[in-house]
Amino acid sequence: MASIRKKKALVVDDSAFMRKLIADFLNDHPEIEVVGTARNGQDALDKLTTLKPDVITLDVEMPVMDGLEALKEIMRIRPTPVVMLSSTTKKGAENTVIAMASGAVDFVAKPGGAISLNLNTIKDEIIDKVVAAASVQMTKLKQVPLRQTEPRRESPTTQLRKPVTPARKTIAETESKPFVRNHANKKFSAGGKKVLAIGTSTGGPRALQEVLVSLPKNIAAPIVIVQHMPAGFTKSLADRLNNLCNIAVKEVANGDVLEDGVAYIAPGGMHFAVRKMGAALVAQVDDKEAPRMGHRPSVNVLFESLATISGIKCLAVIMTGMGNDGMEGTTKLKASLETIVIAESQETSVVYGMPRAIVDAKLADDVVRLENIAMAITEIL
Repeated sequence: MASIRKKKALVVDDSAFMRKLIADFLNDHPEIEVVGTARNGQDALDKLTTLKPDVITLDVEMPVMDGLEALKEIMRIRPTPVVMLSSTTKKGAENTVIAMASGAVDFVAKPGGAISLNLNTIKDEIIDKVVAAASVQMTKLKQVPLRQTEPRRESPTTQLRKPVTPARKTIAETESKPFVRNHANKKFSAGGKKVLAIGTSTGGPRALQEVLVSLPKNIAAPIVIVQHMPAGFTKSLADRLNNLCNIAVKEVANGDVLEDGVAYIAPGGMHFAVRKMGAALVAQVDDKEAPRMGHRPSVNVLFESLATISGIKCLAVIMTGMGNDGMEGTTKLKASLETIVIAESQETSVVYGMPRAIVDAKLADDVVRLENIAMAITEIL
C-alpha cells in the first residue's frame, strides 16, 4: 500500500523557542513534515522557492520583515496556504484581519503573547488548522479580489443618523459575468419582517468582505452574522468591513436593537442570539452557554434563536468553513419559519464543509458562487 505524501510545512517566527515548539507540534502529525524554519519574513522569502512548502505558519509581529509584508510577497511570488499566528493585542487583531483579507487561510491566537510558554494548550488547534490549510486550493483565494476602497472612518452610529441616499451600483450589479441561478428563483411571500442571517468560518473574513461590500445601504433587513473567531478579533473585523461597505457594520452588543441596513457580527468568544421585545428584534450576547460543537459564537445558536421568533422571515446564507455548524439551526429555521437558504458553491468555498453539510442535508434552496451571493441576496430581499 502506497504511503500518503506528507504536506511540507515552513514555520516562521522570530523566537527560536516558538519555532521549535510549533515544528515539534506539526511533526507529531502523520500528514505534516516541517521542511524548514525561518526567523523573519525575509528569511521565509529566501527559503520559499527552494523548500516549496505546501503550507506556512507565519508570525504577525517580527523584525526585518513582519508577517503582513511577508504574506503579500508570498502571495506574489509563490501563492501558498498560510496560517497566521497572532497576539491578541488591538494592533495584533487589526493586522490579523488585514492578513485574512490579504490571502491568509486562517489564524491562531497566541494565548500568552509573542512568546507563549503555554502554547501547548492550543496544540490541537494549530495542527488542525495547518492540516486544513495545507489542502486548500490557492485558486479559490485568488478568485476573491480585494477591494481597495478608501476608508470612511465613520462609526455605524454616525452612519445610521444620515438620510438614506440612493445606493451606488453594487459590485454584483456591475459584474460583467452573467449570473445564473442553479435552481428556480424562490421568493418570500409578500409582507412581514425579513432577517438576513449569515454563518461562516475558515475563509470567512474574505468571503464576508466580498458579500457585504456588494450590498446596498438601503437593504430592507438587519444582517446578523456569526464568523468563528476568538475573543479580541471580531471588533477589528467589523471596523474594517464598516470602512469598506455601503451598509453599517458593527460588533454586536447585548441589547442592540437590530435595524435594517446594519450588519451585526457576533463577538468572539460570545454566543449571539436574537429575541423579540415588543415589535423590535434585540440582540442577546453572553458567554453563559457552553460552546456548541466547539464554537462560541455558534451559527446554530444564532439560527435556532431566530427559529423561535414568530412573524419573521429568514434568508440564511452558509459560506466557507470547516465542520457543519449551522446545519441544525437551518433545519429548525426551515421547520419553523418561512426560510430561504443559500449555500456557497464548492467551486468558491475555501473549505467546503459547512456549505456541503447544508447541501447534503437537502436544505439549500440555491447553491451560489461567492461572487454572486450578494446579487442573490438582493434579488430575494
